[in-house]
Amino acid sequence: MNVSSIRFPGVNQPMCPSRLVLEHVTSRWGVLVLAALLERSYRFSELRRTVGGVSEKMLAQTLQTLERDGMVHRDAKPVIPPRVDYSLTPLGKEAAEQVWGLARWAERRLDVVESARETYDEARSRPAPGLAEQR
Repeated sequence: MNVSSIRFPGVNQPMCPSRLVLEHVTSRWGVLVLAALLERSYRFSELRRTVGGVSEKMLAQTLQTLERDGMVHRDAKPVIPPRVDYSLTPLGKEAAEQVWGLARWAERRLDVVESARETYDEARSRPAPGLAEQR
């Protein structure tokens, strides 16, 4: 196959459809839902407890979006009371492994990021040289 014939998504292009996929998998709740489902399948209420802080509405919306994108499988069992389990599809597992690596990196490097923020904030809180004399 000729490399020039392969269609690259061009994520930096304004109308690139892959931007929407990135938005879904890297959203605040998307990352956490995908990461949780890497462990095992969950019922809705279990998943909500596992992903601390997510509202019922946001979890439902996130799961529906990820299901539409082919990343989450929703298994509704015809029993009383109804039972619905959520799990990752192979595509979802692939995406979850990618974003989980990013989440782990963020946890490992949090001290460096916080230090950079402090340095930035301190530099912005001091008057620029020469401004103090002009007053």
